[in-house]
Amino acid sequence: MHHRRPLPILALLAILGVWMTPPVAHAGRALEPEDWYRFKAASDLTIAPDGSAVAYLVTSYDKTSDESRSELWLAAWNGNESLQLTRGESVSVPRFSPDGRYLSFLSARPNGSSTGLWLLDRRGGEPRLLTHVPGEITDYAWSRDGARVVLVVRAPEDAGEKGQPHRPKPLVIHSLLFKQDREGYLTDGSRTHLYLLEVGSGVCQALTSDAASSDSLPAFSPDGRQIAYVSRRRDTQQQLGVDGIELVAAAAGAKPRQLLTTWSPNNQHLEWSPDSTRLVFLQGAERKYAAYIIDRLAVAEVPSGRVHTLTGALDRAVLSPAFTADGRAIEFAVEDDGYQYPAEIPLAGGAITRLAGRVVVTELAAAAGHTAVLAASDRSPVEVYALESGKLRPLSAHNRALFAELTLGTVADIAFRSRDGTQIHGQVVKPPDYVPGRRYPTLVWIHGGPNGQDDHSLELEGYGPQLERQLFATHGYVVLAVNYRGSTGRGAKFARSILADWGNKEVQDLEAGVDYAVAQGWADPGRLGVGGWSYGGLLTDYLIASTTRFKAAISGAGSGNQTAMYGADQYVLEYNAEMGPPWQMTSRWLKVSYPFFHADRIRTPTLFLGGDKDFNVPLAGGEQMYQALRTLGVPAELIVYPGEYHVLTRPSFLVDRFARYLGWMAKYLPGGS
Repeated sequence: MHHRRPLPILALLAILGVWMTPPVAHAGRALEPEDWYRFKAASDLTIAPDGSAVAYLVTSYDKTSDESRSELWLAAWNGNESLQLTRGESVSVPRFSPDGRYLSFLSARPNGSSTGLWLLDRRGGEPRLLTHVPGEITDYAWSRDGARVVLVVRAPEDAGEKGQPHRPKPLVIHSLLFKQDREGYLTDGSRTHLYLLEVGSGVCQALTSDAASSDSLPAFSPDGRQIAYVSRRRDTQQQLGVDGIELVAAAAGAKPRQLLTTWSPNNQHLEWSPDSTRLVFLQGAERKYAAYIIDRLAVAEVPSGRVHTLTGALDRAVLSPAFTADGRAIEFAVEDDGYQYPAEIPLAGGAITRLAGRVVVTELAAAAGHTAVLAASDRSPVEVYALESGKLRPLSAHNRALFAELTLGTVADIAFRSRDGTQIHGQVVKPPDYVPGRRYPTLVWIHGGPNGQDDHSLELEGYGPQLERQLFATHGYVVLAVNYRGSTGRGAKFARSILADWGNKEVQDLEAGVDYAVAQGWADPGRLGVGGWSYGGLLTDYLIASTTRFKAAISGAGSGNQTAMYGADQYVLEYNAEMGPPWQMTSRWLKVSYPFFHADRIRTPTLFLGGDKDFNVPLAGGEQMYQALRTLGVPAELIVYPGEYHVLTRPSFLVDRFARYLGWMAKYLPGGS
């Protein structure tokens, strides 16, 4: 149902107004499904300690192997050099060594090996494996002197006796939260713990071993004496949604101590102050608001654990905090009404300074007075930029050649009133050859979450509704992106207004968006369609069960019978805390499950899609709605992507999904180009 955001060939453009606009092509074309094989998605930004270079990952979609691969790239800060450092096997979690001489990363190379920590000399040569530990390394952090690395390790599966055939064993599960998308079933063996690696000797020893907790996100104090990390437990309802932030001395056998507990945010991040006396972290919200979290920036004093919330008055989500060079302030990104801008706040508290204008920054990294960001716009996917004096200077342009071939739709902000008078915001994307006064087939394309927003970016990773809007617009559709109630970017009250009342206010807001588009003369009221993925798929089911005005629908990874999702997906925290268990609040659960129990109201031909390994919104959610519509004689089709989780990664499946989107709408909603 929900998802957490929990979400780069060099160029020289200096003017903020055109900082991410591809060159205009004279014979532009539409975005096509096969373009997935040329997309390059930048992520995992890190910056050298001296600020001289940035490293990041580029995910590409290989047609021959039918694999998505993440490879390591390096770009010089001065813009004179851009290098691909790894090829073939995917890598993850890039980091510079503290002296800046090396780049480290995680990789299961050769294919089939356990994930290990690798070291690559920036001066040349092949990567070398640093670790020889049983299990999978999922994360790590360097000590300031470079002599030690703290590893996050998941125990290996029991492979049985050597020389004997592998025999799978039953999974023994004790915890309340027992499944997670991509991770699978959560047994005691799937919990992660910390290990301390001595780089010189290769000796690796356990730091944490509590079988009841899962430890992650370690951060070495600058003085090298202790390590902060997050400890999470999942055995009871009281433990879910709480981060324990622990400290442990950087020595084997040390006993951890708890610094503080906080409500879990969407994206936790720990940062030490340069003097090792304070720890910056992110705060979430109490359990009943777990689906509507707006992360706040906070700082804790060490060793007292006294906490000061730095952005409590902001009423906007923040992400990706990083200290300024002098250690007196923190830079971060702020999610705000269709944008995500960089900002800065003094560590001691005070006014927030905005560092750039109408941009969408997804990650931020700072060192030695230099700040680098990953950012996107309406006309460019995420690329790497240097942030200087309020402007963004490109350090990468991996998608520039592809997008120079395309003519994209125009994007504009919209604002209108919902049925009860609530102000709703969003965007409209019009075809490149839009003619004023002509009415077009129009789609409501719904973002997931609900924790999230439609913004001014082209997102390639995940299920990127912004990119899908352009897919439809370049094929002749007007596309509405409505930030319905429950979305972020407009404050906590707006996000939490749908608490335990799913499919009500959101439907009103989405229908009001359609009414607005019709009144503006953009939308043909006889040619309306709707679709989305994840919570966008849920809301598609809600909409087609509420009105027959839509002629075609696409429900990706959605569900209409929320009662059947209890225990089948990964949201037991939200269900118990927000909704109450179904046996106690039966009428409430039936109310939010109305698409399934009132499927006989549906007349809209609907395409259902999903991955068969999805634990976020299990495929059964789409299967039930598909079965209901077929039973009722309503045209419906079910597409199952084998081996895929909530977010599709196989390139041929990504291409296939785009093609099916266009084909379904062309069949039941004619009139696009």
